[in-house]
Amino acid sequence: MYTPVKENLKVETLRLFQDYQKTSTPELRNQILELNFGLVRREAHHWTTQCNENYEDLLQVGCLGLIRAIERFELGKGHAFSSFAIPYIRGEIQHYLRDKGYSVRIPRRWLDLGRQAMIIRREFQTQFNRQPTDTEIAYGLEVSLKEWQEIKLAFQNREPLSLDVSINHDEEGQTSLADLVPDPKYRSFQLSQDDQIRLQQALSQLEERTRRVLEFVFLQDLTQREAAEQLGISVVTVSRRVKKGLDFLKETMKKEIF
Repeated sequence: MYTPVKENLKVETLRLFQDYQKTSTPELRNQILELNFGLVRREAHHWTTQCNENYEDLLQVGCLGLIRAIERFELGKGHAFSSFAIPYIRGEIQHYLRDKGYSVRIPRRWLDLGRQAMIIRREFQTQFNRQPTDTEIAYGLEVSLKEWQEIKLAFQNREPLSLDVSINHDEEGQTSLADLVPDPKYRSFQLSQDDQIRLQQALSQLEERTRRVLEFVFLQDLTQREAAEQLGISVVTVSRRVKKGLDFLKETMKKEIF
């Protein structure tokens, strides 16, 4: 099969997207997918060294992420498609691995870095009276931010956890791990044009902080932890605002229907 060089791949991908956004046919989508399949192969190969899952299965899962990226990509925003698609591919594979609950094989170097990170956290908390950010931990470990985030993910996937485990309990109620896990149903949730209008109207009635949380999590496809970092609040606070915001939107949209 002919494989275009990198620059030709970008040009051809751009041309196909121009056609695809005029006429979203499965044929055009499949051409874009085939042209950018190397992105899936690269991610799948990386994760086979971190888990027990079959390479072919990871390829199939990664393709779902690539399809999601194709369907959400907008030419007008000026992003390179490869940069836009990789988080979708990686996220789909990571969600799959978490759902499967397989233990991750952690390299010895990462085990050592994980222990060092615990020391950095304790010292940072003592000195600055707050938890360090991922960037600060990566700096202390003298590794890239990307590698530190992959180390964190490996430790998170090392042992399966019950979704009922309590994360926080305060005057506003108890938060469980299940509250922080993205619902895969949202990935395939599509609104009609009328529903989109009603949703926008309901969003405009939310207080600004809650609306921004929902936009980060559902419109920009950030994880709740990433949204918390962007807004400078805790993950638990994000989780509570997501729950309250969704409850408000459901009630508001029901009233408008009836």
